[in-house]
Amino acid sequence: MSEHPDSYSDHKQNSVSTQQEMSRVLIIGAGLTGAATASLLRRELREKIQIVILDKGRGAGGRMSTSRSPGDPKCSVDLGAQYITQTETYKVKHASFYEELLSKNIIRPLTGTIENERPSKEKSVNYVTPLGISSVVKYFLDQADADVRYNQIVKRVDVKEENGRTYLTAETDSDDEGDSSKSSLFDAVVITIPVPQVMQLDGIVKQNLDESDELKTTLEEVNYSSRYALGLYFKPGTKFNVPWVGKYEYSDPCIRWISLDASKRGVESDSVGPSMVVHTSVPFGLKYLETDKDEVQPLVMRHLKEVFPDLPEPASIKCQRWRYSQVFKSVKGQPGAVVVKETPSYMVLLGGDSFTHSNFDGCISSATTLTEKLVAFLKSTSKL
Repeated sequence: MSEHPDSYSDHKQNSVSTQQEMSRVLIIGAGLTGAATASLLRRELREKIQIVILDKGRGAGGRMSTSRSPGDPKCSVDLGAQYITQTETYKVKHASFYEELLSKNIIRPLTGTIENERPSKEKSVNYVTPLGISSVVKYFLDQADADVRYNQIVKRVDVKEENGRTYLTAETDSDDEGDSSKSSLFDAVVITIPVPQVMQLDGIVKQNLDESDELKTTLEEVNYSSRYALGLYFKPGTKFNVPWVGKYEYSDPCIRWISLDASKRGVESDSVGPSMVVHTSVPFGLKYLETDKDEVQPLVMRHLKEVFPDLPEPASIKCQRWRYSQVFKSVKGQPGAVVVKETPSYMVLLGGDSFTHSNFDGCISSATTLTEKLVAFLKSTSKL
C-alpha cells in the first residue's frame, strides 16, 4: 500500500456497488487517528468499502477540538492541541501528509513568537491551522466520505450471526431513535478512543481482554496526563500588548500555557474579537480532576490574572476538562495498532496515540498501521 494515495474527495458512497457487496468497517472515535484511518481506507479501497464512524462528542476533533464563542461563531479557540510540530524524521516519513495539508491551506508555518519554548531534540518546524486545529480532522473526514455519527457513546461490541455469516455489531447510548448503529453489521471494528475507555467496553472486547492477561496488563500500564483548558472570548477591538502569540509559563503552579489564538494562527481581524486559550499544569489538573468545573474555572482565572495582570475582561469563558490530555506512557514498543481479535470472519483492532506517541505524527503513524492491517485482513478473507 502506498503511504498516501491521491485524493478521493469526489467519491460518493451511492456507487454501483451495493452495501451487501462492500466491506463494512466501523471506526470508534472521530479524532485524528480515526479520521486519518478512514481517509486512508477510502483512498486505498475506494468504492469497495463502507465506513461508519461513531463519536461521543458533538463534533469532530477529539483532543484536536476547536470551540466557538457563544456570542460570535467567527471567534474560536483551540482547547486541545495548539500547533503541529514537524521533526526532521517525520518530514520525510510523512511528507505526503504535510504536503497535502499545506497545499490545501489547512496548515501553514507558525510565524509568531512562542516564548519559553523548550528546544526540540532535533530540527523542527511548527505549523498552525488558520481555521482551527479541528480543521485537520475535518479535512480527513471529508476525504473519507464516511457516515459520521456524533453523540454516540459505544457501550459494547458484539459478534452476531446472520445469513450463515459472522459479523460485528456495536451498541450505543443514543437518544436518536433513528440511529441504525445497533443493527449495522461490520466486518471490522477499529477502536481509537483512549485506552481507559477501551477497557470499559463490554462484549467481545472485554471477553478477549479477560482471556489475555498479557494484553490487559499492557493496556493497564498506559498512562495519561490530565489538565484543564480555558477558552476566553473577548469583544472586537480588545488589544493585548505582548510580544508573543504563545507562551509557556513555568513560574506558576497552575498556568502552563497561554496563547492568543487568532494571532497564533495569523488570522487577526478588527471585526472579530480575539480569543485566548489557557492550559493548566498537569499537577494542577490531577489535583482538581474530580472537582466541578464551575469551581475550577475561578481558580484558574485567579492564577491567570497573577501572571497576566493586564488581562482584559472576557465576554465569555469556556472551561474544558481533559481527563486524557496527552499520553504519558504509551503501549510498550509503540506498535501503532494492536489486534484484539481476528478470525476469518471479522477483526477488532485498537489504535491511536496510546500505541505510538501523543502528537500529530503519532496519530498518522497509528492510522497508517491500522490501514495496512485492515486492508491485509480484508484481502486475505476475500472481503474485497
